[in-house]
Amino acid sequence: MVFDGRDARMAPFIGRRLRKGAATTAVAAAAMAALTASQAPGFANSDHGEGSREQRAGEAPAPDDTPIDGGSSYHTDLPPLVTPDKPGSSIDLPGLPGGSSSKPEAGIPASVLAAYKKAEAALRESNPGCNLPWELLAAIGKVESGQAGGGNVGADGTTVSPILGPVLNGDGFALIKDTDGGAYDGDSKHDRAVGPMQFIPSTWANWGRDGNGDGEKDPNNVYDAALAAGGYLCADGRDLSVKADLDRAILGYNHSREYLNTVLSWFEYYKRGTHEVPDGTGVVPGNGSGDKGKDSGRNPGKGPGKGKENDAHTLPKPNDEPDTSTPTPPSDENGGTPGTGTPTPKPPTTPPSTPSGTSKLTTVGAKELSTTAGTGFARSPRVKAVDTAGKPVASARVRYEILGDTDARFLGLAKSATVLTAADGTATAPKLLAGEKTGTFTVRATAVGREAAPVEFTATVKARPVPQADALARIGDKKLTAETGASFADALTVEATNKGKAMADVPVTATMITLPKDPKPDDEPVPSDKGPYFLDDEGEPVRTLAALKTDGLGRLTLPKILTDDHAGTFLLRLTAEGGAVLDVELTVTQAPAS
Repeated sequence: MVFDGRDARMAPFIGRRLRKGAATTAVAAAAMAALTASQAPGFANSDHGEGSREQRAGEAPAPDDTPIDGGSSYHTDLPPLVTPDKPGSSIDLPGLPGGSSSKPEAGIPASVLAAYKKAEAALRESNPGCNLPWELLAAIGKVESGQAGGGNVGADGTTVSPILGPVLNGDGFALIKDTDGGAYDGDSKHDRAVGPMQFIPSTWANWGRDGNGDGEKDPNNVYDAALAAGGYLCADGRDLSVKADLDRAILGYNHSREYLNTVLSWFEYYKRGTHEVPDGTGVVPGNGSGDKGKDSGRNPGKGPGKGKENDAHTLPKPNDEPDTSTPTPPSDENGGTPGTGTPTPKPPTTPPSTPSGTSKLTTVGAKELSTTAGTGFARSPRVKAVDTAGKPVASARVRYEILGDTDARFLGLAKSATVLTAADGTATAPKLLAGEKTGTFTVRATAVGREAAPVEFTATVKARPVPQADALARIGDKKLTAETGASFADALTVEATNKGKAMADVPVTATMITLPKDPKPDDEPVPSDKGPYFLDDEGEPVRTLAALKTDGLGRLTLPKILTDDHAGTFLLRLTAEGGAVLDVELTVTQAPAS
């Protein structure tokens, strides 16, 4: 279930457990009072791993005091991961040699699976440095709603029946008063988590996304909910290929050890292999009973252990402090949680896929890139990671950084991004976008955590080509006349075209000129020192204006033209970039004597 700190300040403590016998009415009331007043910063916004990262533009920041699951229930069933080399053990895992890829627990309903993969693809494009794997969304979706209640969704991905968490009325859960008038959760007094990824209404208002392109943001739609969850997991510049960021993102959904370990177990399970099953036929976790919200499709959230003491979602004691240490659940001599006979979910023990032998980065393609201001570079920087034997290294982390005085940015308006190498060892930077600042800057590629020498690319941003016009024409044909010591009442508007097409942003120069009495074809016009004039920015008379440009329609309306005490016929010459010239006749008559 997802909600943000503006709704409840008790967030950092939810998920901590009361010891046996402590959950009396008096203690719960005291705990609620203490927690409601808490101003402690939330875990999800703390700095872990590689330190602070630049916030992606256009993406909502992770809110302060970020409680994601308000102590609500969640499914605690584990994947069929049995420790090898013990009586009754098995290595029959999907994707392993000899394993069965048809294990029912590995099946994900078709629409739900498609939603996760579509969200991953969208985040790969908009925020590639996050490295969001769809299997993480699947793990959270499994724990939060049993993959939308076994894929009980319609053709558009919307749940057939509501998936609602318990009423957040402070009775063993967070106290969150209604924020949506019951529009999403049907409760006009208190909020409830909604949909396959369990967002509460106030948080959906900030993080909701349209994942299926129907123009709506619906928390009950698995495509919308999966994309919103992905955006939340990627918030605060997280790189989910970094263990600390991965843990921090998961703990943002529910700050408890059991939750983190359960999600990580399913995450590892799904990474080993999954298969698609028809909608409505997915396996829904079934442990636990007595869920308060019978329409929720969710489990009451009893943690693996004994009785009331093991309810991971009752309120903590007032003096409990949030535990931000690395979760390490208790275990008995058999490696399981005491009293259950079942293994405790643990963080994955399978070695990560990150390589150990990256020794060199080499450039793939050109090291010099160029484009025009305001456009994207045709090619992105690309490198290849190899080991000491010169063989490609897959899943190596490569960090790209933009260095120098430039407003160029990677897609998502980020100055740096970390990507993983492909099977052939190559890593391509996100699309590089030029700003308006011209000049040269550097893009540096570094093998994260390795001593390999960095690789640098030189990128150049060139000035935009100056728009040109081969013709200038006046809009209107009314004769322009004025008296001495006055101004022309009618404005002068012209249009610039090139091969008949109106041209925007064409530079135009306006000059008052004087022609010889008997002009010849080769005679150059002479700037006039009398007659009509303009005013510059300081209000001084000038007879030449050079800082003029046509608008988006290719038109230019000249500033007001004034007259001195000289009567006669004068010429205003307009010259456009590209060679177009237009002469406009101005007539000044003598004003009547006063």
